[in-house]
Amino acid sequence: MSTAQPLLKRERKRSREIFERAEKVLVGGVNSPVRAFRSVGGEPLIIERGSGQHLYDADGNELLDFVCSWGAMILGHANPAISEAIADQARRGTSFGVTTELELELATLITRAIPFIEKIRFVSSGTEATMSAVRLARGATKRDFIVKFEGCYHGHADSFLSQAGSGLATLGIAECPGVPAALAALTLNVPYNDLNAVERVFLQHKDKIAAVIVEPIAANMGVVPPETGFLKGLQAIAKKNGALLIVDEVITGFRLHNGSVQELLGIEADLTTLGKIIGGGVPVAAYGGRAELMNHVAPLGPVYQAGTLAGNPLAMRAGIAALKQLTKPGLYEEMTQLARRLVFGLRAELADAGIPAQINAIGSLSTVFYTPEPVRNYTDAKRSDTKRYARFFREMLDRGIFLAPSQFEAAFVSVAHTSQDIDRTLAAAHESLQVISSDSAA
Repeated sequence: MSTAQPLLKRERKRSREIFERAEKVLVGGVNSPVRAFRSVGGEPLIIERGSGQHLYDADGNELLDFVCSWGAMILGHANPAISEAIADQARRGTSFGVTTELELELATLITRAIPFIEKIRFVSSGTEATMSAVRLARGATKRDFIVKFEGCYHGHADSFLSQAGSGLATLGIAECPGVPAALAALTLNVPYNDLNAVERVFLQHKDKIAAVIVEPIAANMGVVPPETGFLKGLQAIAKKNGALLIVDEVITGFRLHNGSVQELLGIEADLTTLGKIIGGGVPVAAYGGRAELMNHVAPLGPVYQAGTLAGNPLAMRAGIAALKQLTKPGLYEEMTQLARRLVFGLRAELADAGIPAQINAIGSLSTVFYTPEPVRNYTDAKRSDTKRYARFFREMLDRGIFLAPSQFEAAFVSVAHTSQDIDRTLAAAHESLQVISSDSAA
């Protein structure tokens, strides 16, 4: 097996110089913590451009990308239809602060694909969407408590920053300074995949819980699928107790098929949040649900939420161009088959190297956990050997393969990836794991 020339043997002088300058004016040299590579070591990447399944750093080094802007780039980088739509809209105007027909067009594409979302409100980030959905749930039920699951990440609003997985897990932050204790006390954390714990917390806080918020497939403690009956059980418990079910599909929306993953899992949330893919790589998110519930939001109701750039025309054009392409017959099946080849191949390479690991996968997203035991929740995920993951990350990066710079994130296969890309990745994994195995033996 062979791979491209190792990346770190190439010149990265310009990237290094840019990051050193960035550290002087940006906090940690980055605008989102995981980008600093603190948990995996090595020098952070400085990306100059992307094309299809590849990224190119400031020194011109090519990387095969399995981060895909944390799942947003399902069609690959610089998709021609999306790029042209954005360029055309930029010539017409980039922000108006009033409604455009584009907002109606994207909303219609989404609600046709997800019929149980009757009305929708666009915002600019996943955090805004989940924060607004929780506010709506509290306003509609006139209750204060919410239930979330340990290791599930729903953005960085105050209500969500306890046992939150994702970047906090990467950095080893369990509780975030700056979140008032009184507000944190209104968030009740329970283990993912544990319906008994959910039942107990509803008994302990009878008639006080406004909503349960959940990732239908956890992807921010690494990928952890729901166990059979878990989500249906959640829906039943919430309904029985007069609470709302909020399903956070910022990652999973339009990821496994052209619509909501809830359709595949046999549930329908009261409120659903979306992001990433619906924006085609431009900042867009949304929350929506039944009309009678969404009508509590201003201007129709008293639950206030607003945003100058909400429904931004550039973002709407990008989202429309993205979603129209996702209706192509066979698109999801082909992407899933590539992802399966990658997962099966990685499992074989790990076994061959004698390295204990689990690979959790569903559809086109997956995570390698360096632990001998199955990973079903956040406690299991935290038992992973994060140092070994960091070593694997660096070895793969040396060979031009860009994986998530964190144990607690997902790898994504996009429409742009090819069978040859999977072959190349497995060859790089073979070399990387043999090096790691040899070093461990020594």
